[in-house]
Amino acid sequence: MLRFSLAILPLVFAFEAQALTFKSGGSVNGGEAAPNSAEIAAAIATCQSESTIASSSEPMQVMSYNIRYDNPGDGKNNWKYRAPKVASMFETHDVALGGLQEVLHSQLDWLQDALPDYEFIGVGRDDGKTEGEYAPIFFRKADFELVNTDTIWLSKTPNEPGSKGWDAALPRITTFATLRHKASDTKILLGSAHYDHRGSRARVNSGAVIHDYITETLASDDLPMVILTGDFNDTPNSATTRAIETKNCLFDARRLAADVTGPNSTWNGFRSVAAYERLDYVFLNPAVPVMKHVIDDRRIEKRYPSDHLPVIISISTPN
Repeated sequence: MLRFSLAILPLVFAFEAQALTFKSGGSVNGGEAAPNSAEIAAAIATCQSESTIASSSEPMQVMSYNIRYDNPGDGKNNWKYRAPKVASMFETHDVALGGLQEVLHSQLDWLQDALPDYEFIGVGRDDGKTEGEYAPIFFRKADFELVNTDTIWLSKTPNEPGSKGWDAALPRITTFATLRHKASDTKILLGSAHYDHRGSRARVNSGAVIHDYITETLASDDLPMVILTGDFNDTPNSATTRAIETKNCLFDARRLAADVTGPNSTWNGFRSVAAYERLDYVFLNPAVPVMKHVIDDRRIEKRYPSDHLPVIISISTPN
């Protein structure tokens, strides 16, 4: 047991492996530094020493995926063409749970109809109901049941729907769900976050908002596993990601994985994979064995399913 201190459409697609290329235009700050700085290595060691876990050898796949909102101006990359391709990722990678970002209510309805084996949980960021983008949690209903769910706004007033934080351009949210793994009776706290694309202060401070929520939640419930997925709009070893890793005992799964597959980027802009723009992550406690970290950069029918690439990790199933 881990302890913290703190039915798809009947389509067949042809996949094409893509070479890594640079995107023209601007870039998010930074590249991919050394996989473990002294600070991060020390934090991982501390968190490992304060945690224990009992797990099985059976893998469980977790996915984080920014699916791109339904934008009428996307032409041949419009959602109506991409939707079945996005849905295919659930079956291709046999995912059990995870988080999506940039999901409008109509897209959420479509995914729920197309993927009846999964439950999708979340609210729109504009009004806390159905308006604006969701950052929904999803889970396979045969494996998990929902215990509780919350959405917080990444601002000074996290319980105020539509609130913006600091220098953020838009309201930003994290949706959390407490799930019970049926086979092991283990509870998991799962989060899906979408950080601001402009506000650097907002991105760093969002880590503190999430930290406060996780700390309060763990103090009131026995949650032996915490997983945070999302589009964090910043690169590895940035102040944004460090604010999550050093405060929450949650680390970039790519650091912890025994096997890493795919490019060092999750952004393609519907054109080509942009080097050193890994913006999407799965964070989790380092006591959870991570067998594999995959960034899927394949095209389907010569087009990407989204302007981001999905991140899929294989971890040990709770026992």
